[in-house]
Amino acid sequence: MFSAAEVESIFERFSRLKIMIIGDVMIDSYLWGYVSRISPEAPVPIVTVKNRSNLLGGAANVALNVKALGAEPVLCTVIGNDQKGDDFIDLVEEAGMSREGILRSDNRITTTKFRIIGNKSHMLRVDEETDTELNTDECQAFFEKIEGLIDNNGIDAIIFQDYDKGIINANLITRISEKALSKNIPVTADPKKRNFNSYKNITLFKPNLKELKEGLHLNFNSGEHFELSQAIRMIQDNQNIVTVLTTLSENGVFIRSRNEDESIEEFHIPAHVRDIADVSGAGDTVISVAALCLALKLNSRSIAELSNLAGGLVCEHIGVVPVSKEALKKEALQLKPHDE
Repeated sequence: MFSAAEVESIFERFSRLKIMIIGDVMIDSYLWGYVSRISPEAPVPIVTVKNRSNLLGGAANVALNVKALGAEPVLCTVIGNDQKGDDFIDLVEEAGMSREGILRSDNRITTTKFRIIGNKSHMLRVDEETDTELNTDECQAFFEKIEGLIDNNGIDAIIFQDYDKGIINANLITRISEKALSKNIPVTADPKKRNFNSYKNITLFKPNLKELKEGLHLNFNSGEHFELSQAIRMIQDNQNIVTVLTTLSENGVFIRSRNEDESIEEFHIPAHVRDIADVSGAGDTVISVAALCLALKLNSRSIAELSNLAGGLVCEHIGVVPVSKEALKKEALQLKPHDE
């Protein structure tokens, strides 16, 4: 698929990019332990905790993926004025990322997902969150902060990382997309249900198969190339989107792009055989790689191939982890052409 020189060039150029990530963030809090007995109080396992860890999640995990690939992330979000918010800021600074794009609110709590891992198996998740939208003043302050960062930081691509927690709304999407268009900055989005139809006039849209069907209110046979292609075409036509990259879980990814001359390119890239440990965070990795490739003006096939590889790699690890640049480069060098 790629020559060795092309792979080296792509990964070297990643380090020259500055990527803005806008969206919902969270702390992924893990309790690691072992199970040796069942509780006498209820038929549930008792996990004896041996270790705890806090990691950056949501849009912040996208930022970590961008950083892991050598680019500079500019993370823009709103968190609570609470202890978890302090913990989140500490994690951002420990990761060597700027807090310049982070606002704090007295009206929100900082989203935290507690995952309990026993005997290396994910046993339970407990969420502490708010999903209310920002108020009018917060929306304006957030937009002004983002606008200033776009004007003064030489942004190469923008990612909307949406988890339906209220940071992103239709008005923000429109205003930021218009700002980006005026500066020829490509805009990508990893959508959720609430704002699915609000992502208009953007460059790349990355729903998974479930989000695609729910967003279109349409059930179709995703195994049929024509039906999947036509469903994606509806989004492109209705929302004026150049490229739609749909993740298909164990079936890989499907990309459909509309070129400037209105010709269409579309490819199904099968998943690679792997030992899957945990799919958490795979979508974050896919959109990160797609945005970087888009900023480099790579073709649709290359965007899909590299994003597919990266998403699969992180599934080999338990927990939400950023992709390894060296592992991704190694696999990119081993890619071989296959039939369309």
